[in-house]
Amino acid sequence: MMARMSDWNFMTVIIVLGVFALWKLELAATLLNLKAFPATVPPDLAGLMNADKLEQARDYLRVNARFGILQSSASLTVLLAFWGLGGFGWLDGLARAWAPSELVAGLIFLSLLLLGQSLLGLPFAVYDTFVIEERFGFNRATPRTFILDRLKALLLAAVLGLPLLAAVLWIFSNVAHAWLWAWAVVTVSQLALTYLAPSWIMPLFNKFTPMPEGQLKQAIEALGERCRFPLSGVFVMDGSKRSTKANAFFTGLGKRKKIALFDTLIDKSSQAELLGVLAHEIGHFRCGHIKQRLAVGIVQGAVIFFLLGLATDPHGTFARVLFDAFGVPTISPHVGLILFGILLEPLGKLLGVLANAWSRQHEFQADAYAANVTGDATALAEALKKLSVDHLSHPTPATLRVWLDYSHPPLLQRLAALRQPPRSGS
Repeated sequence: MMARMSDWNFMTVIIVLGVFALWKLELAATLLNLKAFPATVPPDLAGLMNADKLEQARDYLRVNARFGILQSSASLTVLLAFWGLGGFGWLDGLARAWAPSELVAGLIFLSLLLLGQSLLGLPFAVYDTFVIEERFGFNRATPRTFILDRLKALLLAAVLGLPLLAAVLWIFSNVAHAWLWAWAVVTVSQLALTYLAPSWIMPLFNKFTPMPEGQLKQAIEALGERCRFPLSGVFVMDGSKRSTKANAFFTGLGKRKKIALFDTLIDKSSQAELLGVLAHEIGHFRCGHIKQRLAVGIVQGAVIFFLLGLATDPHGTFARVLFDAFGVPTISPHVGLILFGILLEPLGKLLGVLANAWSRQHEFQADAYAANVTGDATALAEALKKLSVDHLSHPTPATLRVWLDYSHPPLLQRLAALRQPPRSGS
């Protein structure tokens, strides 16, 4: 039944205003970003981008902007409709009717809700991959690859996610100071997955081939030694299996660090440019960014779980008000996870502005490290320009869009920073 205005409490109003404000903020950022697109090719890109390429990038931005507005509007409509029709309480009751215990009911509730969300997002994913990305020459995924990716993701969610969810729900229902123990279990699980992912999870989706012996591999290994970066291997990833877009990254913890280069990046870059990109990635390690982000993430997780404990406390006023706002009579950990997530989303977006600003500073530092250790800022700059042009990236994004979403600085800012002479001791 549609929720009556008289059933609303102040929490309902706060959450509704929050999700609407977030939607409007995203819409404003999208419109400003369209307006900020340059009329002519920026001088820094003149050698790689012509007027036709610039117009193609503008078209790519427009298409994705319209698609993003449609997708966010649909998501907001579905959320408000499901909420207004009492969907959260109805689904909780359905799960309880099917389940022999509170724990099983929680797993059924969360599985159905997340599966429904995945199915609703499927048409958008199909359109994005096989219409938009195909139109602009990026997509190389076949329908078979697309389907297998999603089936593998569902299987992993069931094999890895359900036991972890079950542990968290059991802790919140049976253990004193549940938030602390749940946070510890989730943190240890995340660290274990980070350690195991390069060997056990990532190969399920991509093929990682050891880089063949040769000049490039020797240069990469020499760079690793010069940077005191412990490597367990250098691999080529078949990124071209899904997209023409290129990238490089390293994964793993401790001595299990691996560098992976997309095959598309190798095809499009010179050796000097590849070394510049890899030196940038190593720079994150040498500058301590990985440890810093890991530490902040762990602390942030503790705060979130503490608040989640308040949102699922059956004797707490906050939990009662929150559940009443969504029309759910019975306070439970599994419903609380979802309701707290909806409540947290607008606040999380604002906190993300700070996280993105911090991340952009890290990117500048990693760029500076790469320029210093290779002695060739030009090579990294050329690599960044090629990646930006090939990906049809926005040359001059709007400030609001950068604040909200950019974990990396805009290209022209990175190029300007790379032209600066290195500071003493950097």
